[in-house]
Amino acid sequence: MESRTAAKNPDPIDFLNLDSLFSEAELETRNRVRAFVEEEIKPHIREWYERAVFPKELVPKLGGLGVLGMHLEGYGCAGKSAVEYGLACMELEAGDSGIRTFVSVQGSLAMSAIHKFGSEEQKREWLPRMARGEAIGCFGLTEPEAGSDPASMKTYARKDGSGWVLNGRKRWIGLGTLSEVAVVWAKTDEGVRGFLVPTDAPGFTAVDIEKKLSMRASIQCELHLEDVRLPGDAVLPEVRGLRGPFACLNEARYGIIWGSMGAARDAYECALEYAKSRVQFERPVASFQLTQKKLVEMMVEIEKGVLLALHIGRMKDAGTLHHAQISAGKLNNVRAAIEIAREARTILGGNGVTLDYSPLRHANNLESVRTYEGTDEVHTLILGQAITGIPAFR
Repeated sequence: MESRTAAKNPDPIDFLNLDSLFSEAELETRNRVRAFVEEEIKPHIREWYERAVFPKELVPKLGGLGVLGMHLEGYGCAGKSAVEYGLACMELEAGDSGIRTFVSVQGSLAMSAIHKFGSEEQKREWLPRMARGEAIGCFGLTEPEAGSDPASMKTYARKDGSGWVLNGRKRWIGLGTLSEVAVVWAKTDEGVRGFLVPTDAPGFTAVDIEKKLSMRASIQCELHLEDVRLPGDAVLPEVRGLRGPFACLNEARYGIIWGSMGAARDAYECALEYAKSRVQFERPVASFQLTQKKLVEMMVEIEKGVLLALHIGRMKDAGTLHHAQISAGKLNNVRAAIEIAREARTILGGNGVTLDYSPLRHANNLESVRTYEGTDEVHTLILGQAITGIPAFR
């Protein structure tokens, strides 16, 4: 009988050999972004997080890496597949959720809104510079009294001759104080419309939200619009109603499905290495049954989460993805990632509450990721409506 070659032991970080499911181009993108994170983010993230600063010097480097609007076609954008964009998000969030959030706000929200709904002139003016990281954009939808229910927004734009006048407030807006242009969604007599607002326009102000316990290496702001006057061509011409901002939110939600698994993987890797080197009772912590159980459960959930992200990515690339399926991925993967990061911290013991190790930083960040672009409750109701046909939001 012919003998078979014994299979190699599985890789603890890629236990099911999921790399075999990706193309050479996809792996090249993944590896390039991973190397960037190792060189440019991980050596500095503890300081950025502790000081609560966003490293603005990274912006042109991220542009050079090609990850800003990388899933968009033309206008200087990379035109990569949904799966390649997802892999980039996973690697960036293994560095820190705040860095992946920058890429998401810039590319999946602000740039995506202009790309999907802007005029040709608006696209040419903004997208090439934003792709290079020479201009930054933000996305103004959420308000102090309108978070999960954007239909109740108070920001209003009224016609004034050939132009518009905007008044209102937006809150939890990423990158507001760094941006040159704000995509602001406002009610009008014609329904909800999107506007490109130069941030140096009279009446526009942005203020950082400080003293955060999460996303400390990222910028979130409150925007104030007081009689901001805009020309008629400031409006995004190709959309009316909430389907516009929701289409952009779905792009951001998709990236989160992948990104959250990057945070989870980094927390797991940290816990695994610590458990193998930390000696207690004259044995490495990794030798104890309870520790092995924790590590195994983390590994299994990460592999499942990456498989889910990949399947959703393949459907997105094939054009068969329904928005409710994005909600399934976001709900599952962020929820799992938080539990993985918290469990990883327990393996580190007291050392795990310091910034010397990444799991608790990831867990804190993921509390924000769990909240933005739709809370667990919102995604649960989206899925509930999809499977029952009955909306339960009101």
